[in-house]
Amino acid sequence: MPSLKDLRNRITSVKATQKITKAMQMVAAAKLRRAQMAAEAGRPFAEKMSAVLGNLAGNLIGGVGAPRLLAGTGSEQTHLLVVCTGDRGLAGAFNSSIARLAVREYAQKLQAEGKTVKIMTVGKKGYDLLRRQYRDQIIDNMDIRGNKPVDYEFASEIAHKILTRFEAGEFDVATLFYAEFRSVISQIPTAQRLIPAELPAAEAGAKSAGGDAALEFEPSEEAILETLLPQNLTVQVYRALLENAASEQGARMSAMDSATRNAGEMIKKQTLVYNRTRQAMITKELIEIISGAEAL
Repeated sequence: MPSLKDLRNRITSVKATQKITKAMQMVAAAKLRRAQMAAEAGRPFAEKMSAVLGNLAGNLIGGVGAPRLLAGTGSEQTHLLVVCTGDRGLAGAFNSSIARLAVREYAQKLQAEGKTVKIMTVGKKGYDLLRRQYRDQIIDNMDIRGNKPVDYEFASEIAHKILTRFEAGEFDVATLFYAEFRSVISQIPTAQRLIPAELPAAEAGAKSAGGDAALEFEPSEEAILETLLPQNLTVQVYRALLENAASEQGARMSAMDSATRNAGEMIKKQTLVYNRTRQAMITKELIEIISGAEAL
């Protein structure tokens, strides 16, 4: 049985941990508000841009003049998985759920089909989770910039690396993995194809309101898409980073709330054990004193 000193040390240690988890919960709650607003503000622009490109590319999908970012290379042999996670842990299953989606639903199945898998990680935790099993397949790793908020410049840097590797012929299909923010307790691991561009199916085949009316573009549809598709890739990466930032703070807030409550339960149990042990020791001492007095 542990001594009273050991029990006091345990209780003090758990109380110190509880203060830390409570502070981390409050910090995550403060950051969540800004991250959630940014994520919600970024959704309409990204969705509308995809819809516009879908309408514009409706007549070019599968055509001879379609840009490579829209039509692809004509092959699906080599896949690039862009796995976006966080740089820090203590966020529940936030990081592991994204990595699990990339591995189980994509990497393992693609390799079973005999296809080549390459991985680009964004965030230290994603790299740590994947490096043991896929060390040779990881071709690039980018860390989130500390506590700085997600900015468009960082998304542009990631998109530039993806485009450069695509133009060099290093892969045929690129898929982005992140967590879509729904609420503090709900973050949905999501996979989005970047190359060939995944455009809304209903929009892609839509006709103009004029029925058979011919539309002329200046410059041509191909020229417009050549400019907008790379920008759309950057926008989609930026949106994923914003969603991830909100999801990470929501997951951390939820995890730290659970840790704080668990610490409270542990303190109650340890305090009960401490009081019972102390009472038993006092009772034992009284019995010894009474027994000694009776012996005299």
